[in-house]
Amino acid sequence: RFAVSVGYWKDPYIQYFVRQPKERKAPEINRGKLAPELGSQCRCYYARVHGVSYLIKAFLKKTECNCQIVNLGAGMDTLFWRLKDENLLPRKYFEVDFPMIVARKIHNIKSKPPLSKPIMESHSGDSLLIDSHSLESSRYSIVGADLRFSSDLEEKLKKHNLDIHLPTLLVAECVLVYMTPQQSASLLKWAASTFPVAMFINYEQVNMMDRFGQIMIENLQRRQCNLAGVEVCRSLDSQRERLLLNGWETARAIDMMKVYSFLPQADVKRIEGLEFLDEKELFEQLMQHYCICWASKDSSNL
Repeated sequence: RFAVSVGYWKDPYIQYFVRQPKERKAPEINRGKLAPELGSQCRCYYARVHGVSYLIKAFLKKTECNCQIVNLGAGMDTLFWRLKDENLLPRKYFEVDFPMIVARKIHNIKSKPPLSKPIMESHSGDSLLIDSHSLESSRYSIVGADLRFSSDLEEKLKKHNLDIHLPTLLVAECVLVYMTPQQSASLLKWAASTFPVAMFINYEQVNMMDRFGQIMIENLQRRQCNLAGVEVCRSLDSQRERLLLNGWETARAIDMMKVYSFLPQADVKRIEGLEFLDEKELFEQLMQHYCICWASKDSSNL
């Protein structure tokens, strides 16, 4: 919310979910992602937003939007509204999170016309179904579920008209790391075995066994935040291996410093002018401890 207010990127919808913070955040936090000082609150940051968005839009364009997106652990994410503004909505967009989070999001949507109106505009057919823990429209569904139990997750998604035959993009941003390796493996295996044509995008920590990574873990533990799956975040290789071992045909992983170097340099120059950054080394260390991984399974050679 703070990074948007400063001008790192545009998101006209985040204001309806997150109040303007009173304190100022350090610029290396805005350009990168989660810093040790911020504990477990995963915020959208410039490199993460653009890196993940690049892959999502590539999938949408390749499928000509004849696909579905399942956003796992979506929280207060605003991607549905931003995609609608760009005329890039998939056939169906699903969000999944804990029922308590879902209830809060649905309350915000119901009480704020700039959020509810786009859902109504994209909806066709019978009336919208909304209760305290789920929202169902023809293009957008929010489902309350625990990702650690994939059979329950599948049942709830199918009730909201999940189509396993559609090309499916699953997105998890700072989600798998809070599950045990066995639980995240089960989720990844379920996704790979359920959809004939699918892509999985995972954004989370990497290189966590070095000294900087250990300090991050200790800072989070002091805030009673346990990274149950941190052992899989040893390296880019361990991140790739997890995907390949659980049924995905191809897998790649790059750290966020590499992502940052791939971003349009004119825009990078613009955002670097927004705030003076005197701790370049800290910024680079942060970026080297997060990564984007993506995997695919493609029975139709899409």
